[in-house]
Amino acid sequence: HEVFFCSGFSKFRFSLLLLNLEEYYFEQHTANHIQNKGSLKICSKSVIFEPDAISQPIIKIPLRDCIKIGKHGENGSNRHFAKYVIVTKCLILPLPKNYNFLMTFVCIVGQNPGRSHSFSKKINSSSCLDKLGDQTAMVRVSKGLFQSVSEKLHMECKAEMVTPLVTNPGHVCITDTNLYFQPLNGYPVSRDTDGIYFTFYEPQDRDDLYFYIATYLEHHVAERTAESYTLQWQRGHLSNYQYLLHLNNLADRSCNDLSQYPVFPWIISDYCSAELDLSNPGTFRDLSRPVGALNKERLERLLARYQEMPEPKFMYGSHYSSPGYVLFYLVRIAPEYMLCLQNGRFDNADRMFNSIGETWKNCLDGATDFKELIPEFYGDDVSFLVNNLKLDLGKRQGGQMVDDVELPPWARSPEDFLQKSKDALESNYVSEHLHEWIDLIFGYKQKGSDAVGAHNVFHPLTYEGGVDLNSIEDPDEKVAMLTQILEFGQTPKQLFVTPHPRRITPKFKNFSQTYSHNAPMADSPVSPGEESFEDLTEESKTLAWNNIAKLQLHDQYKIHKEVRKSFSYVSLLIVKSDSTLKMFSKESKMLQRSISFSNMALSSCLLLPGDATVISSSWDNNIYFYSIAFARRQDTLMGHDDAVSKICWHDNRLYSASWDSTVKVWSGVPAEMTCTRRQRFDMLAELEHDVSVNTISLNAASTLLVSGTKEGTVNIWDLTTATMLHQIPCHSGTVCDAAFSPDSRHVLSTGEDGCLNVIDVQTGMLISSMTSDEPQRCFIWDGNSVLSGSQSGELLVWDLLGGKISERIQGHTGAVTCIWMNEQCSSIITGGEDRQIMFWKLQY
Repeated sequence: HEVFFCSGFSKFRFSLLLLNLEEYYFEQHTANHIQNKGSLKICSKSVIFEPDAISQPIIKIPLRDCIKIGKHGENGSNRHFAKYVIVTKCLILPLPKNYNFLMTFVCIVGQNPGRSHSFSKKINSSSCLDKLGDQTAMVRVSKGLFQSVSEKLHMECKAEMVTPLVTNPGHVCITDTNLYFQPLNGYPVSRDTDGIYFTFYEPQDRDDLYFYIATYLEHHVAERTAESYTLQWQRGHLSNYQYLLHLNNLADRSCNDLSQYPVFPWIISDYCSAELDLSNPGTFRDLSRPVGALNKERLERLLARYQEMPEPKFMYGSHYSSPGYVLFYLVRIAPEYMLCLQNGRFDNADRMFNSIGETWKNCLDGATDFKELIPEFYGDDVSFLVNNLKLDLGKRQGGQMVDDVELPPWARSPEDFLQKSKDALESNYVSEHLHEWIDLIFGYKQKGSDAVGAHNVFHPLTYEGGVDLNSIEDPDEKVAMLTQILEFGQTPKQLFVTPHPRRITPKFKNFSQTYSHNAPMADSPVSPGEESFEDLTEESKTLAWNNIAKLQLHDQYKIHKEVRKSFSYVSLLIVKSDSTLKMFSKESKMLQRSISFSNMALSSCLLLPGDATVISSSWDNNIYFYSIAFARRQDTLMGHDDAVSKICWHDNRLYSASWDSTVKVWSGVPAEMTCTRRQRFDMLAELEHDVSVNTISLNAASTLLVSGTKEGTVNIWDLTTATMLHQIPCHSGTVCDAAFSPDSRHVLSTGEDGCLNVIDVQTGMLISSMTSDEPQRCFIWDGNSVLSGSQSGELLVWDLLGGKISERIQGHTGAVTCIWMNEQCSSIITGGEDRQIMFWKLQY
């Protein structure tokens, strides 16, 4: 029999790591256990006695194993000292003495467990609560904890604070200046965690809390999507390491949660050489394959088993990330977590994290070892590689004690190993292939037939939504399922459902130098931002776009009708809504010519090379050719069955878009190059769409064409084969404008829905989307920054990489309908529905 005399409250120093899965700590009382003084912890599934004497073990009594919990009697001398007794038949299992310094406790297991009786009203109500929501209802955040009496409470809800292997329930609240968390049990919040990580019972509570943080905190972080980070990574503004951290975070993986710890890839495959050559592709792991598929012979055995397995099939019985694997790497800096996970003992010495090379070899050859790495392998803290705590981790079969991790021959120190690992992660090879690994872990090869084809199929319990825990009513069954999930590991939340675009490989310093144990460190790769990733040959272009927000109005001219489109070479060509084409001289500021082609509005115009011929399209289905030299219309091309919405010209080819749902490609020879006064055009291709086409644009080489439709679809076409590469429904209304970046890697589109969308040309993936409160009718851009004309007349400068509007410039009093920039990027012209033509200069 174990007897406890309880009274009052005292400080506590036990760890929540002593609790079982889904068990919660409520409160404590001072207590005596025979001759030992201490404190009794009341938990949802057990009571725990912690002696004041550190030499004495902690005793844990599961409530299910108690025969009797009841009142022992009254103390006549002092009514405040009520006595209670716990009676249990038990087997005492003390831990080995050499573990006492970490967390010594004795687990008491009943041989004939009975049902627990009422210990006190508090214990009875706590232990019998079925839902954690009922338990957290026992506490509210006290306003006495606020830093200021003037703080205004905006919301409060139930939540759990997540730390490694522990979740502590309570209440979280947000005021106009602070965020507070009040644990259910008053257990102190650790200051050692990496930030604060909460999990909520209701999605609406999470969303509301985020809303208040974003609303009331002055400098809050803007919400980002995986795609928006992709654009930054592609352009070199995020390193490979930073990008992987962002993806892990977006996939709900945190260093606070060992069950969903950030996952990083094995990069280096050479752990035997005295020198590490990062210019040799053979130095690196194949990033297109999961760890389990890197060894051909092992994969063949796994596939044979997979074919014979009944549904649901899986190729790998263990995962690439689980609490056990994380603590395998971190045992030297977090031994208490390893002991908690493994019932108070370390793993066999030969199975510990002893050597980098041995671990890699086992991941290649082991029958059940398919683990990836953790971010610490690419960080700056070497503590996880060094036994600074002087832990007794056991003796290996060869007789050597487990101490520091053995490094590869090419690493002269733990610091050197981490530096070379970081250099490898940021190398050209990895930058060119990292998207393949992202497809496996966070992308479209994570699930379904693509996962099967990539040999990337894990146990069903590892996937998000693999089991509905809320539907399990039996608490024991739920705990068993949670335990199984923890043991299997968890696949990250899927972030991408289409192939991930590859990186625009940055310019790195020379890596031809090899690393050796005695060689000095080679230069690190150039940090993002030190060099441009665009081949801009004219410095003025870069300078202009760096100062695009400093536009100043230089001059303006008022016409009598609405401006629809304008382009400029020597003169300014103006398309008006009354079917008139006007030529305006910038030098003399005088109208030179006014030409009327039809009784319907013109839609766009352009000037052919040589400045001798103007082409204009009309809503009357026709395309008109006008000779400047002869001041007359030369020809009419009846090209479409509905209004012609946009025309482009390149290398004697005319491209016309129409509301008849087609884009046509014409081979054309200008009249001045023929013996006649008429143009000669032959249709080369017809690009068919499902709906009306509103706009088109060509890439710099005229090998690709982008079209935007009236129903919000952006289409990318290969002009060499006249085939559609991608069809992306990315706007909820008409696509107003679309254009390629100068390097042809991205397409930007704007629509009536106010969105600016960036699309990766290679994969067709929407990698960034920004929203304004009004339609953006037109734009120019350099791949990173955008100058757009809005419905209200403002000119907006967008920082695509920063995901924000960086400047608003007041321009027209009506919608901006066209923007043009000269080749030197020194001047900009805009036209608008207010009948104004504005000339802008960049200020340096």
